[in-house]
Amino acid sequence: MTHFPRPHYHFTPPRMWLNDPNGLVYLDGEYHLFYQYHPGSTVWGPMHWGHAVSRDLVNWQHLPIALYPDEHGMIYSGSAVVDWNNTSGFGEKALVAIFTYHKDSNETQNLAYSTDKGRTWTKYADNPIIPAPDLIRDFRDPKVFWHEDHWVMSLAAGDKILSFASPDLKNWEQTGSFGSGYGSTEGVWETPDLFRLPVDGGDESRWVLTVGVGNGAPAGGSGTQYFIGQFDGRKFISENPKEAILWADFGADYYAPQSWIEEPGGRRLMIGWMNNWQYARLIPAGEWRGGFNLIRELSLQQTRDGIRLFQRPIPEMQNLRGRNHHWQEQTIQPGSNLLADVHGSALEILAEFQMQDAVELFGFRVRVGANEQTTVDYNPKERRLFVDRTHSGIIDFHDGFAAIHSAELDPIDNTIRLHIFVDTSSVEVFVNDGLITFSECIFPAEGSQGLELFVDGGNIKLCSLDVFHLMEGRITG
Repeated sequence: MTHFPRPHYHFTPPRMWLNDPNGLVYLDGEYHLFYQYHPGSTVWGPMHWGHAVSRDLVNWQHLPIALYPDEHGMIYSGSAVVDWNNTSGFGEKALVAIFTYHKDSNETQNLAYSTDKGRTWTKYADNPIIPAPDLIRDFRDPKVFWHEDHWVMSLAAGDKILSFASPDLKNWEQTGSFGSGYGSTEGVWETPDLFRLPVDGGDESRWVLTVGVGNGAPAGGSGTQYFIGQFDGRKFISENPKEAILWADFGADYYAPQSWIEEPGGRRLMIGWMNNWQYARLIPAGEWRGGFNLIRELSLQQTRDGIRLFQRPIPEMQNLRGRNHHWQEQTIQPGSNLLADVHGSALEILAEFQMQDAVELFGFRVRVGANEQTTVDYNPKERRLFVDRTHSGIIDFHDGFAAIHSAELDPIDNTIRLHIFVDTSSVEVFVNDGLITFSECIFPAEGSQGLELFVDGGNIKLCSLDVFHLMEGRITG
């Protein structure tokens, strides 16, 4: 087993295995983050709910395990809500977790509750609240929220998402079904989330349904798609053609994302598992394996292709900014490197380029060392952005890891804007204000800390460039 240092500012478990985020909820000054956790191994196994809290979304405190497996099965993914009106009878302001028990391929939906802000939990005596159906093997990952006058649940069932309604979190009625040929169906559907967002910040709004897909994502293996449409409190209706596939991320490592309930500023904040089921059990590890992506603030904007989901890193990340290098109005020539004196393994890069006719390729090489680098570049003629991790460091643990991933991308007013986060074992790219994103695990040598800005084929205009060295986010407990 290869030891690998922890990230500077990405969330990781205290030890052992982590996968899906669960139960994201805010209560009394604390953001709760639960997650799929196996405390006994760095390989997936009997699932628990790990638990951490934060007051600022940057620094986290680990808390004791919230939910343990028992005779009814493992504790699979789910969500958590604040039961403000005590509809369940568990107590005023009770935190209620809605989760899947998994035992011998049998999956049921269940409750647990806490009356001390998530520090201790009691499983509901009359579980399950929704028994396993006949002829559906994959029946899991409930996402629950309050809508107008009742609770709503979105639940993954094979290649579709089922909708349920309840007055009290205990008694549920199925109200709708969505899927059956919509979007990408190559892999099993998992970990749904459903929420409403304004369009362009105005009075018009749409509902967004995000779905984890177990296989067939743009970078191979597991990934996340989304649908845009309407929700009437009982069922989701997509506005996209059945054959349309909208991907939330074009990198290999953004899966099972979930968003926070009760966010005090009214923002829709989402976090995903930064891994891929193709190789999740094989990535380099020491005392821990698995981590989460940067938290993203979501919005909907009208584009020439229709309404699309935009994702930006949360402003709270700016609190980690340290030393800054700044340039503006520079002409970058082939063979030069403006960043030759800048090094680091924890960096934030913000750049805006103006297209020039002769340019064939331009971008950044990060975590550059002896015979290794990760490249983020744009080809103006192909109108594609690429992330190349074929020489990113340790790559031999899985045949599909060393690859080049790409997405179509048109300039906006003849400019390309890149926002890149570099950490110990990851690169995340937000392009043109978050219209396109890439999340990529990388495993370079600790000493590979070089940074390069390059252009091929001709000069390019660099309108502005900032490189920040990022301080560590604290994870305690």
